[in-house]
Amino acid sequence: MIPDELMTIREMCDMFEVTPRTLRFYESKELLFPIREGQKRLFTRRDRGRLKLILRGKRFGFSLEDIRQLLDMYDREGSHTKQLARTVEKARERLDQMERQRAELGEAIDELKEQLAHAEGQLTHRRQSSAAR
Repeated sequence: MIPDELMTIREMCDMFEVTPRTLRFYESKELLFPIREGQKRLFTRRDRGRLKLILRGKRFGFSLEDIRQLLDMYDREGSHTKQLARTVEKARERLDQMERQRAELGEAIDELKEQLAHAEGQLTHRRQSSAAR
């Protein structure tokens, strides 16, 4: 496939493993700007790049509004320095949040393991007591 070639919605869905509904949603949120030919949507190389960044941002837990703002800065800035600095700032914030969530999850897992071990011990004790009667 030629990199500058236009892609249909089906080709985009297949390439990025998303649904047509997802692409239409991102279009409605002004994150993608396909060329419209009647009912047909044709996606450019720029749309493919934007979708790749959108999906990456979603995987990292960024809001669609954060993603839109970062993409908009990229489109407006010539040097992309401002966009890169803002991306780094947002990424650091998200990483801090994810690390806090991981620590909290680790604590919850440890506590659940303790409770499970206690409950299993109680269950074993009760079964042994019942069998001895």
